[in-house]
Amino acid sequence: MPDYLAYHFKVRPLVPGVEILIAELGYAGFESFIETENGLKAYIQKGKWQDSLLEGIQILDSSEFQISYEQEEIAQANWNEQWESNFHPIVVNDICTVRAPFHDVTKTEYDIIIEPKMSFGTGHHETTHMMIQQILDIDMKGKDVLDMGCGTGILAILAEMRGARSIDAIDIDNWSYLNSIENAKRNNCRNIIVKEGDASLLKDETYDVILANINRNVLMKDIPKYTGHLRKNGILVLSGFYDNDIKMIENACSKHMLKMVKKLERNNWVSLKFIN
Repeated sequence: MPDYLAYHFKVRPLVPGVEILIAELGYAGFESFIETENGLKAYIQKGKWQDSLLEGIQILDSSEFQISYEQEEIAQANWNEQWESNFHPIVVNDICTVRAPFHDVTKTEYDIIIEPKMSFGTGHHETTHMMIQQILDIDMKGKDVLDMGCGTGILAILAEMRGARSIDAIDIDNWSYLNSIENAKRNNCRNIIVKEGDASLLKDETYDVILANINRNVLMKDIPKYTGHLRKNGILVLSGFYDNDIKMIENACSKHMLKMVKKLERNNWVSLKFIN
């Protein structure tokens, strides 16, 4: 397994600085991100690093933001140790727990086990937490579901636990693809198919529920694709953006005859639920 470089970014202002930084670093080859109180941790394989890589990150040269960073090398063998020291179980709505295998079994209705890896989506981030809340409020029984940008597969796993008939879980990141497969097996899921790629993999598939917890730029590009694969009376749940992006997202959805029916907010992050 490869060694990684971790970049610790301090960002001011956080909104929308962190979101822009994640988007630009993602295009540059960074694989995983953890948002912090004062910025962002970003990870890239050491073998993929080039001295010129950060030269293409435009926000670093912007006068609108103050960004500083430090670099740290992380051996893959140390990753689980770092995860275990920082990963604590979370409980959502008193009925869904997200924990690692080394945590004690819980008594909540839904007990999701996430194996420590570098994928995004442990439930700790505001967007994942809100997406879990949204799923807990949706009748998933017998539904065909798409989890777009699945990360650890946590949303797909919960959808199956809630009774979904079939779930396609898709992520462009190889770490996320492999981690989602592992986590689906660990949670004894049988109805989840994990795919590596983007929205082009959807082809002729249609769904009752589409979940997309991705950054704003990707959502704006792919909302027309999601709506084209959403069945009549279907549900689209989005997150990965801030409250000042709501109008932009809502306008994009309304162009495709989607009506916003629920909004959740958590520390300036937002999740929106639409129906057609």
